[in-house]
Amino acid sequence: MQERSVIHDTFVIEKKYAASPERVFAAFSDPAQKRRWFLESGGHEVLSYAMDFREDGCEQARIRFKAGTPVAGLECVSDTRYQAIVPCRYMVFANTMDIGGRTISSALVTVEVVPDGEGSEVVVTHQGAFFEGADGPEMRKGGWQALMERLATHLATG
Repeated sequence: MQERSVIHDTFVIEKKYAASPERVFAAFSDPAQKRRWFLESGGHEVLSYAMDFREDGCEQARIRFKAGTPVAGLECVSDTRYQAIVPCRYMVFANTMDIGGRTISSALVTVEVVPDGEGSEVVVTHQGAFFEGADGPEMRKGGWQALMERLATHLATG
């Protein structure tokens, strides 16, 4: 039997934050804030970042992985196009990721920001197609979980 060349997967991550929906949404929609918590992790060098946060707007991040990572020295490009945005409520975007010049995945992602008492709950629904040689659903889910922790730190430290 031949191995599948595309793996489809959907996962949902829910996390509560002690920050208003407006503050949480700003962390996703303001380019300077998003770059800090989304890209500046230390495991890679940020080569470029641009964001046009509006419906049909684009976001592109280019990074190079540092030594000690499984893909050290390779460049990763994340291309995003925003499909739907309702301020302080949700955003839907399509994303394609390339590593070393090869497309490894394509996804539709919904980020919902729900009021929760004096804070917010963020619900990320990731519907992905992972191509041959991709990081795969489990690693991508782990990546999003780490991003949600970095968002918590960003929101807590201002």
